[in-house]
Amino acid sequence: MLKRIFTIGLLSLFAACNSGNRSDDGGDTGNGIAAPQPITFSIDTVLPHDPQAYTQGLQFYNGKLYEGTGDYENSSLRIVDIKTGTPEKIYKMGSKEIFGEGITIFKNKIYQLTWQSKKIFIYNLNDIMHPIKTFSWTVGRAEGWGITNDGNNLIISDGSDTIYYALPDEEKNEMKIIKEIYVADNTGILDSINELEFIDGYIFANRYQTNDILKIDTANGHVVGKMDLTGLLAQYDAKEISNRTDVLNGIAYDSATKKLYITGKRWPKMFEVKLNK
Repeated sequence: MLKRIFTIGLLSLFAACNSGNRSDDGGDTGNGIAAPQPITFSIDTVLPHDPQAYTQGLQFYNGKLYEGTGDYENSSLRIVDIKTGTPEKIYKMGSKEIFGEGITIFKNKIYQLTWQSKKIFIYNLNDIMHPIKTFSWTVGRAEGWGITNDGNNLIISDGSDTIYYALPDEEKNEMKIIKEIYVADNTGILDSINELEFIDGYIFANRYQTNDILKIDTANGHVVGKMDLTGLLAQYDAKEISNRTDVLNGIAYDSATKKLYITGKRWPKMFEVKLNK
């Protein structure tokens, strides 16, 4: 078992009075937000991960790891053996038009976003090989990026600073928006909010093209904590990094063990992570 403690330095303050309220120009909005606190963590176990999987979403549920992947024709929904990284079941749902994105399990159904085709695929939990219906997604940028849930609502990102709380409208086959929150820290609004995971009342989110996982207050969208995973893969498996190895993406939480599972697009490794409190 491998274990290493990562400590993150405090973020520098760009301005004392930047706001978390939505600002179209990205500038100061006049309300103060405290700088995010560094989140330290330890790597408990390094696990294999399919280096061909362009990971878009992870979900740990009832002892099983579910994974959604993208990259058009290679897009899929999988149940993965967490010890070997090998898919036990795989449904290839991609095409030249369909690019798979984030996944979540909500009320015994799996919801899988697509990037720009304005569709959400829905599966029964006990059969990932046959979507039972498709909902439309035309909200905001009309793109699907990350999805999670709090037990009552689906929580969806579209690559902007906005996170949407939504419920399925079965009659219209679309999502009914319940509320929106806007993500910001002490420097201002933060866009490119991607993969989401709901953990103990907070949203943990990867910011696309960064090595950061943000801890977001669901009441106001303020970033209250930040994990920095810079150099994580290189530290443990530098020899397997190739020109196809892409960015950090993929957060799953096991509520029974309180462990996170973190990986990236075409990463050869997945990391079992314990948050230090």
